[in-house]
Amino acid sequence: MTTSQLEARDAPSPARRQGRPGIALTVIAACQLMVVLDATIVNIALPHIQNALSFSTTDLSWVLSAYTLTFGGLLLLGGRAGDILGRRRVFMAGILIFTLASLLGGFAQEPWQLLAARALQGIGGAIASPTSLALITTTFPEGPERNRAFGVFAAVSAGGGAVGLLAGGMLTEWLDWRWVFFVNVPIGVLIAVLAPLYINESRRHPGRFDISGALTSTLGMASLVYGFIRVSEEGWSDSLTLSSFGAAVVLLAAFVLIEMRAREPITPLRMFADRNRSGTYVIMLSLSAAMLGMFFFIVLFVQNVLTYTPIQSGLAFLPVAVAIAAGAGLSQRLLPVLGPKPFMITGSALTGIGLGWLTFISSDSGYLSGVLGPMLLFGVGMGLNFVTLTLTAVSGVAQHEAGAASSLLNASQQVGGSLGLSILVTVFGTASRNEAEKQVPQFLAKASPEQKAEFARTHELPGNWGHQVLAQGISTAFIAAVAMAALALLTAALVIRVRKSDLDALSGKASAGERPCDARPPYGRTCHAHRPYGRGRSGSGRPDRPR
Repeated sequence: MTTSQLEARDAPSPARRQGRPGIALTVIAACQLMVVLDATIVNIALPHIQNALSFSTTDLSWVLSAYTLTFGGLLLLGGRAGDILGRRRVFMAGILIFTLASLLGGFAQEPWQLLAARALQGIGGAIASPTSLALITTTFPEGPERNRAFGVFAAVSAGGGAVGLLAGGMLTEWLDWRWVFFVNVPIGVLIAVLAPLYINESRRHPGRFDISGALTSTLGMASLVYGFIRVSEEGWSDSLTLSSFGAAVVLLAAFVLIEMRAREPITPLRMFADRNRSGTYVIMLSLSAAMLGMFFFIVLFVQNVLTYTPIQSGLAFLPVAVAIAAGAGLSQRLLPVLGPKPFMITGSALTGIGLGWLTFISSDSGYLSGVLGPMLLFGVGMGLNFVTLTLTAVSGVAQHEAGAASSLLNASQQVGGSLGLSILVTVFGTASRNEAEKQVPQFLAKASPEQKAEFARTHELPGNWGHQVLAQGISTAFIAAVAMAALALLTAALVIRVRKSDLDALSGKASAGERPCDARPPYGRTCHAHRPYGRGRSGSGRPDRPR
């Protein structure tokens, strides 16, 4: 094959119907909404799934974990596949896998069938999600237009969890639990049909898959997530728990060594040399850990203590989605003027305050008095951060590495959520057991013979005694969530820097010498000079002053 034939094969392929950026963005955002929404839409349906398929309580947790493990573990491979094979092509493949898995999950008759479908959903999501974010960088030019696109994408990513809870409640109560899977099928088919019509194909960058790096990173992250999940079930002394953590350390260390030596690494480690990008990943991991825990525990509280129906539980989270969208819109408009750091600091602080407020939750708290206010603060804080973190993570990355950069951001979100939830559940379990030891004597002194017999059978305290145990566990778990938000705040304050060249790029005012190019080094550097910062105003090559 001649050089010209190779170039023609790898050249970007335009969409069949060009000039419709709004439709292209809708298709990309719909994919992200479907993938993110699936992480929460199943939550409210879990009791119905348990009854229908005869899951044990322990095995039921794998309905969530099977998706999270494969999704978070394969994101890096999905991003790299888009760089090498073409992002639109890989995007469509991921959507079709996710759609097929959703159909299989809806028809599952045995527990293993549903778990296999959930794992396959995670594989499809891991392929589609990082390429959908990277497609924005090839569809929209850098500057205000791309900022708006990222704003929509980030709002969908942040609000999808709350929307999933509402949709799950409606589908479960009005139809059947199987429709939390079936609903993805028509959406996935529509996305697959519209993608080649309105989304441009990216240039295919010749290269090979870093198989050893993909395997060690995937297995290492899966072992780490599994270890934390098992801690909440079996404790720290369990031999399988310790083995999982040991395997994770070995595999992730091997991954770093492999990436340092690989000619074409799945994750270019030089991206971590930039303090802004590294700080962004830490902030995303910390806040996602707190966010998934907040959704999980508030669902438990409103259903078990406030006795909300599935639909009422979903409606209770609508204000969070509105608050996230408001925060995302505000940051998208002001980001070119103020830069990312003020939004990272303010967003992390609001998130921490909201979580701190939730530490006061009790069995006597109502929705308006104890839940709504902190959720609104939390939502605005997350909205301010999601747009900012998304832009910072992928800004200035070379085109052929955009998939890896975006998949790292997504991996930080998914792995952070999984690990964080497991840690919070461990704290919750310890606090709940301690509170139960206090409540059992009071229960035995006042309970009727029927209540005592039921307690002997289920080992669960009924009524207000059980509510107090649950509320105490939840409030204690939120103390750990505040610590996660504090880590994000400290990272934003001490690590993130803002330079004039960054603001110029965000506003679309960068000079010709500062425009992005296909081979540009990490965020904040020019492609021709490779200096630590962009050129100063005078063009002398001196670094811009950090803010």
